[in-house]
Amino acid sequence: MEITDIKVFPVDEDKLKAYVTITLDACFVVRDLKVISGPTGLFIAMPAKRRKDGTFKDLAHPLNAETRAWMERKVLEEYHREARAGRSPPRAGPARGGQAGRGESRRPPGQRSRKGGRPEGPGQVSYAQVARPRHEPRHQDLLGQQ
Repeated sequence: MEITDIKVFPVDEDKLKAYVTITLDACFVVRDLKVISGPTGLFIAMPAKRRKDGTFKDLAHPLNAETRAWMERKVLEEYHREARAGRSPPRAGPARGGQAGRGESRRPPGQRSRKGGRPEGPGQVSYAQVARPRHEPRHQDLLGQQ
């Protein structure tokens, strides 16, 4: 397995230094890795989801320490390369709505989310206007009729 692409999205926060997206073997993408400044230096946090009990569960992660160390080394090398290139962090992380956390918006200033909002231009419709009506069969229902 090889990491064929690494994209670093620097952020301007105290401990969180960047969001990272990696591509494995040019065919599998893992988004929302985080470069975090901890007490012993920088480390990589895997993408995680908050559970109902308040704990976090990794969505994707290496299965052994060797793979974790290899992945962390590659990602941190790219992070340092970006930092040396002088790329300043944007005001927020990559534009992926719904996962910012702590009331932050990852959208550039002035850009509104259309999700749940009004249409923004002529001829545009909201999600509610194009959503599947409740009476249409679901995908699972169609599979049982073959």
